Amino acid sequence: MSKLTVVVPAYNESEGLNDFHARLAAVLDGMDLESEVLYVDDGSRDDTYAVMCALRATDPRVSTLKLSRNFGKELALTAGLDHVDADAAVVIDSDLQDPPELIPTFVQHWREGYDVVYGTRASRAGETGFKKMTAAGFYRVMERLSSTPIPRDTGDFRLLSRRALDALKQVRERQRFMKGLFTWVGFRQLSVVYHRDPRHAGVTKWNYWRLWNFAIEGITSFSNAPLKVATYFGLLAAVLAFVFGIWVLGKALWFGDPVRGYPSLMVVVLFLGGVQLMALGVIGEYLGRLYVESKQRPLYLIDEYHPLHGGAETAPYP
Repeated sequence: MSKLTVVVPAYNESEGLNDFHARLAAVLDGMDLESEVLYVDDGSRDDTYAVMCALRATDPRVSTLKLSRNFGKELALTAGLDHVDADAAVVIDSDLQDPPELIPTFVQHWREGYDVVYGTRASRAGETGFKKMTAAGFYRVMERLSSTPIPRDTGDFRLLSRRALDALKQVRERQRFMKGLFTWVGFRQLSVVYHRDPRHAGVTKWNYWRLWNFAIEGITSFSNAPLKVATYFGLLAAVLAFVFGIWVLGKALWFGDPVRGYPSLMVVVLFLGGVQLMALGVIGEYLGRLYVESKQRPLYLIDEYHPLHGGAETAPYP
């Protein structure tokens, strides 16, 4: 019989974990395959891990993994997927915005031969208009900038086959944008459209500053377009400055017009200085990522790992 592992990364989600597991367990009970739930605690500050351990004590399908500190969702997700030894894995958040009831549909398409089945959001209930607008804009910008076709309005909620998981394990970059990596591995992929529900309990950990940095992470991980834009913008500014300089010199030589305009000179100087600093900032973003990669630190460190009852603990994937 095929085996499925549901990977659930969580950070400070103790309020809703029991309700989430109740709905997930009901879904797994109705499926004709062996199932396991791997909860990953990303260094939570509340009693999230204690709730996970309590679930493990009452449900033999539950295993738990606790990271040594908060490494961020992308690395917590990586840690969970590294410990999957099943035929397929489903990634889902514990806030119940993504419905566990959609998992059987994912499994059905997986059995039809698809390696990656991902959920595409037709609507996003419970979110502000500004967040919906910025999220839609981000996905469309990524679609244009990235050479890897990242699906629109698609999060981490998806199913991955065994060979997709094995391919993903070969990608060990430190600066990880999982939505792009899921697509980058290729194979047969299929979208399933659904309506996203409001958060069931707790509060989101993604404020606008974190979302902004996440967007920069995604763009710099899968596109060098910002470097090209900085180059072309600098070239355009240089051409315009050269043309303007010839025009000022011509007026002075042919018409005897003295060179005046301290305010305009300051505007030009400040404008070109701003362009240069912007270009240096873009270069710095890419250089900083190269610096992080060059240190070759582990992606994550594990504090505790408790597999299924009777299972053997495994060493963390490097």
